[in-house]
Amino acid sequence: MVLETLNPLHYNITSLVPDTMPMATVPILILMCFLLLIWNHEETSSIPGPGYCMGIGPLISHWRFLWMGVGNACNYYNKTYGEFVRVWISGEETFIISK
Repeated sequence: MVLETLNPLHYNITSLVPDTMPMATVPILILMCFLLLIWNHEETSSIPGPGYCMGIGPLISHWRFLWMGVGNACNYYNKTYGEFVRVWISGEETFIISK
């Protein structure tokens, strides 16, 4: 009799979870989205260049410099953003100044 009460297959798992569980998940999901929005927020820079976007911008910028080479990547960013551009190379913020 003791083994039957301790057997987890004896109980219905849905009876263990209260009915209010779906109601509690909505505020938690809203809070998580709000925290993600705050974490992703960045102050806009007055210097043009690719955005940060949770670290994806620096990865793309660094990849472009590795793939195209320094000269071609600088020409690409100058055509796209102008003669003064902020990019990331190896995780470091780098400024490209050219005319």
